[in-house]
Amino acid sequence: MKPTLNVYALPQYAEPRELAGGTAVVIDVLRATTTIVHALAAGAEEVLPCLEVADAWELAKRFSADEVVLGGERHGVPIDGFQLGNSPEEFVPESVGGKRVIFTTTNGTRAMDRARQADDILIAAFVNASAVARRLFDREHIHILCSGTDGKIGQDDVLLAGLLVERLQRQGGIVYQQNAQAITARETWLHSFALPQALGAEPIEPEQLAAELAKSLGGKNLTSLGLQADILAAAQLDRFDIVPRLDGKTMRIV
Repeated sequence: MKPTLNVYALPQYAEPRELAGGTAVVIDVLRATTTIVHALAAGAEEVLPCLEVADAWELAKRFSADEVVLGGERHGVPIDGFQLGNSPEEFVPESVGGKRVIFTTTNGTRAMDRARQADDILIAAFVNASAVARRLFDREHIHILCSGTDGKIGQDDVLLAGLLVERLQRQGGIVYQQNAQAITARETWLHSFALPQALGAEPIEPEQLAAELAKSLGGKNLTSLGLQADILAAAQLDRFDIVPRLDGKTMRIV
């Protein structure tokens, strides 16, 4: 079978059974996947994504209070009773070090659930983009799932998908059969910055990337909530060198 590289601009565009045998990459730049990378980099033992708030509360009952931290949001707003929201820079060693993070968000955790049948599931954000790309260089069947925002395509996620497609096409050493959304995502990335920047020959400053992310629906929502700092946090390209992995059977991210 010819190697394949598919992008799905929304999770529902991906048929779960078609992910079996391949590697899924879940993206929710603003903010779930960015926050998960921050949490694990800060020393969290694991992240346990849940679809619903009620599921998170129920899961928390399995652990002692000092073992877990509840984090997440609904429509951008922190959840009543949770210790943390979904702002990446809340997830620091003092708040999550050595703890399990039980986590539920409006969009990102649903995309993770959609990817469960893939053989390997990676969590990607701009903050670990190069590390994810390197992990993918030898994978023959790749499915990149963008979380979107409230059921609508998110330009922030598409930009990262495009970066990954561009890196894989240029540096990965495998010739992929791509779907139309992969081609579109790559073109979106290449047209959003000067070519030397888009190709990685020159750096993209966080403020410049943040300005692009702010144009997305998710970026506009965060701006309306006064959370511009979260957009800038999500725009710290390659801040971390870790690649969180989701176990689709146990729904544990480590």
